[in-house]
Amino acid sequence: MPKLVDHEERRAHIIDALLRTAADSGLHAVTMRSVAIEAGVSVRLVQYYFDTKEQLLLAALTRLAVRMGERVRDRVRAAGSSTAPRAIIEAVLLEAIPTDEESRTFHLVYTEYAVLSVTDPALAGQPFLAAPNEMEGFLVGQLTAAQQAGDTDPRLDARQEAVVLLAVSAGLGLSVLLGQRTADDAAAVLHYHLGRLLSEARASEGL
Repeated sequence: MPKLVDHEERRAHIIDALLRTAADSGLHAVTMRSVAIEAGVSVRLVQYYFDTKEQLLLAALTRLAVRMGERVRDRVRAAGSSTAPRAIIEAVLLEAIPTDEESRTFHLVYTEYAVLSVTDPALAGQPFLAAPNEMEGFLVGQLTAAQQAGDTDPRLDARQEAVVLLAVSAGLGLSVLLGQRTADDAAAVLHYHLGRLLSEARASEGL
């Protein structure tokens, strides 16, 4: 009996090859051929699963986004029974700081993708770029909950503060990628800012 082909496994294998190539050489240097070489397969096989480079990039970023979502949920669960808004906000924002190879790859590839999308209409039109807006809305909800719980100034504009938090975390993540500061230093800055914005009383330990 011939061995049945696991198409999802093959797709994942090709996507992982793209991520390794992008992490080593930069997203701009990625081609269908370079991915095929890294994966140890033919270019034709890569094209069988992904018609264009853009499709392959989107699949890789979607895969990373799913994994990053799982990491955030793991952080929240690690907080134990606490579901205070600050604990959740910290869990989300700390994932913007590259602390290991997986998160470094995600932020490096995502940053390069965002830059390329400025000049590439095919990339700019992808729904993946809606994720930052969804994250902003999520943080607005958590900040509003913090206001209702008395953990922050009720006079604050939750949406404006959410925008600031995302800008701060993104900037810190980029500074770690560039080697300007360590991940621990970036996390300390984030904790400092959240300490001024939100009450320490309900902060979760271990985040």
